[in-house]
Amino acid sequence: MIIQSKKVWLADQFLEAQIEVENGKIVNIYNYGEKPADADYGDERILPGFIDVHCHGAYGFDTNDAEEEGLRNWVANIVNEGVTALLPTTITQSEEVLTNALKNVAKVVREGYTGAEILGVHFEGPFLDMKYKGAQPEQYIVKPSVEQFKKYQEAADGLIRYITMATEQDDDFALTKYCAEHGVVVSIGHSAATSRQAIQAFAHGARSMTHVYNGMTPFNHRANGLVGAAYRIKSMYGEIICDGNHSTYAALHNFFEEKGPHYGMMVSDALMAKGSPAGSKFIFGGNEIEIYEDGSAHLTSSKGLAGSTLRINEGLRILIEEALVPVDTAINACTKNPAACLRIEDRKGSIKVGLDADLVVLDRDYKVIQTYCRGEAVHE
Repeated sequence: MIIQSKKVWLADQFLEAQIEVENGKIVNIYNYGEKPADADYGDERILPGFIDVHCHGAYGFDTNDAEEEGLRNWVANIVNEGVTALLPTTITQSEEVLTNALKNVAKVVREGYTGAEILGVHFEGPFLDMKYKGAQPEQYIVKPSVEQFKKYQEAADGLIRYITMATEQDDDFALTKYCAEHGVVVSIGHSAATSRQAIQAFAHGARSMTHVYNGMTPFNHRANGLVGAAYRIKSMYGEIICDGNHSTYAALHNFFEEKGPHYGMMVSDALMAKGSPAGSKFIFGGNEIEIYEDGSAHLTSSKGLAGSTLRINEGLRILIEEALVPVDTAINACTKNPAACLRIEDRKGSIKVGLDADLVVLDRDYKVIQTYCRGEAVHE
């Protein structure tokens, strides 16, 4: 199969080109019009498929629900916003609930599914800080434990690829070091760490920060906090929710201005409420949440933010058109950078020969025209 466009994202720029796909891989890149094309998208943009490393669910399903069909429905339909790979994300809960959630993801991966690729699990909690817990239920927050993590990883068939934790609670950085040594990305989040403690965590193997600005110590000119560390540690990845609600457009701009084009990652932090109308109410981590008109999710008890319903293609529009982030930086944030953070840039995140044919075609308004998952057209 050959598809073409006058705007294919190659080598950090849009070029006229053809993409040849065989057996789910990109096998050749040609000049536009060089060979007969099966699909010609004209002036519409072809980008690498989007990768979401922090998403709890959608369409009424939450990762903690441990329902096979809910997970399969989610990954089959999330392609409609251009997502071709993701990390289903847990929220702090009891050991039983988390174990069942992990077993469910592992079972679906073993038995097969269609749609966006499940790259593994993002294990958010339960090793968090009480002060910055956000919507995480405090009764289940516990100290980091290597032995407990091993049990969770066994339940997941080794699929935990990314963990959010309050590293300042990790005695001697034992779990931080263990995860780093075993290929699990440690992301500092829901944390009261100082900038100095964040640097120590980075030195012990932490690789990322979870939803920068939210659930962490803020920046102050005398106490720089985790936000200051996110700015200062240039080679540490940082997630950021690009919905305009969790952070203003100016804050988004400032983050990417400081982070540069290679280490910022757009995430949705989307909940089961994605795809549901405003006013809908759900139970998330044992707490009731309500969806507002702007798509944000709030705890009904405190009105505090509890997640989003952001579509990644809309997040890209917000970054480029509203936050005025450079185009290459914005595109990298949902393609190349999450792939690099997960160390899978050898098969995801770019349009290059030898990589998976994960592609999304966008119109001028950032609406998805077509999504290809490993070469298969899947958008309805």
